[in-house]
Amino acid sequence: MKIILDIQRYNPETDEAIYFQKYEVEAEPNERLLDALMRIKRFQDGSLGFRKSCAHGVCGSDAMRINGKDRLACKILVKDVAAKDGDTITIEPLRYLPVQRDLIVDQVEFFAKYRSIKPYLINEEEVEGKERLQSQEERMAFDDTTNCILCAACYSACPVLEEKPGFVGPAAITQAYRFIADSRDRGLDERLELLDNKTGVWPCRNHFQCTLACPRSILITKRINETKNLIKNHRR
Repeated sequence: MKIILDIQRYNPETDEAIYFQKYEVEAEPNERLLDALMRIKRFQDGSLGFRKSCAHGVCGSDAMRINGKDRLACKILVKDVAAKDGDTITIEPLRYLPVQRDLIVDQVEFFAKYRSIKPYLINEEEVEGKERLQSQEERMAFDDTTNCILCAACYSACPVLEEKPGFVGPAAITQAYRFIADSRDRGLDERLELLDNKTGVWPCRNHFQCTLACPRSILITKRINETKNLIKNHRR
């Protein structure tokens, strides 16, 4: 079938403003949208810029907005976004992050917010034996959060950032929860400075857009609310 990809373009070195460019490409319904993008890149327009790596939904490189929803191009099939021959698919870069070129965004701010929550185990207690053990139940308290691939789809989907750009974002909070809910971690006090303030967990209003956007099915909104409860209980 023939589909039309209407892609947002912008090269800061040559363009004065953002514009959209349409590409007509042949694609099978069961092909991934990433395949269609690669066909354009290889055979129609080598200047088109986008990120990709593993192409299997593991690295998170090819996160972008597809028909207004934040997704991984390697996990979306053509038939998921184009019902019939000639349908148009609109593709834009992730929101809230500066565009470096076309669909490529500068992720410095996203990763700075992620690093600020200290995404590692904090525990200076003496260890009995060779390692800190935990039960399966203790692991399951945060298990889904370990699936995060830092694609930033949840960050782009979050409506809070539109009004409060300083908001740390759902990915960072979810990873903060991953560690403070870990029975082996003792770092809640160190993470409170970022989490317990007007740009931390509290701006979240349960829009659930982050959860819907997550390609790894992480219960992001639930984990943000559980982080709020952990802070409230800690403050008592």
